[in-house]
Amino acid sequence: MTPIHFPRPLINQILQQAQQAEDSEVCGLVSARDGQPVHCYPVVNAAAQPAHRFRMDPQQQIEAMRQMRERGEELFAIYHSHPDAPALPSATDLREAAYPDALYIIISLATEGTLEMRGFRLRNDRIEDIDIAVE
Repeated sequence: MTPIHFPRPLINQILQQAQQAEDSEVCGLVSARDGQPVHCYPVVNAAAQPAHRFRMDPQQQIEAMRQMRERGEELFAIYHSHPDAPALPSATDLREAAYPDALYIIISLATEGTLEMRGFRLRNDRIEDIDIAVE
């Protein structure tokens, strides 16, 4: 399968956000224009236990989607971090995946000295690995 290419500044923004909140899951949206990822929209994690779960703040998520529409962008990816777990979808991630056409990006901080970032399609209770390339 062909890898999905991301601009390095976009990847750096997502990884930096994950590193700055090392004890809780961060989350957000990535938009695309003409099928190419272009912009990151960080969204506050409003989960009751943000160290082990993410739930996007509904108002911020709505606002991010509105900004995407105004800029002529579409939802491309949904990202979140796992502070102390591998970069793999959890059962909760799979169950709550509401956008079958979006790429799901998971960043793990559970590796020694490096961050791990992986992409997935989550559809019909199936997990499909998607290669991410940084340009």
